[in-house]
Amino acid sequence: MVVEGMLARYHLLPNGARQYLSFHLAGDMPDSQCLFIEAMDHAVCAIGKAVVASVPHRDLMKLFDSRPKVGAAIWRETLIDAAIFREAITNNSARSAPARMAHLFCELFYRSRASGLARGDTCVLPVGLNQLGEALGLSLATVNRALANLRDSGLADFKSGSLTIKNWANLADCGEFNPRYLHLRREPF
Repeated sequence: MVVEGMLARYHLLPNGARQYLSFHLAGDMPDSQCLFIEAMDHAVCAIGKAVVASVPHRDLMKLFDSRPKVGAAIWRETLIDAAIFREAITNNSARSAPARMAHLFCELFYRSRASGLARGDTCVLPVGLNQLGEALGLSLATVNRALANLRDSGLADFKSGSLTIKNWANLADCGEFNPRYLHLRREPF
């Protein structure tokens, strides 16, 4: 479980290229799938400084037996992870570079706000420009152009590990962001 900071799930290709698949905030329990399959086909890393807590699998499985609702809650989180994966595939294959970035910014801000991690219109986002490119399937030059587009349009600003939303409605419109896939029980807005 992520206690503080941010983790990312990624694939590493034989040529050294990395594709980030998802980002995990404090309170998230990434990689619950590893409870049910023997070998993972991806890796998880910290993005900047992070604190994680680990619970042995055998203890979790015993907990599922004695408290089935805990097992159901973790299964629900795994299904939400899958929904985030599906949305990332759609985002990276069907949207323009500024729209991809807007969508990712919306998702991370929305989740941060729902978790109480955002302060006003700002949240911590400790990713670098190269990592943004690796998450969005964009070159560094295209990342810079897309970020300039969002800044110049007055939608969002991202610098020094901080994301500030300038115009939520227009940013969400630009990124075609609909938070239903996150299946939050309480909307943060």
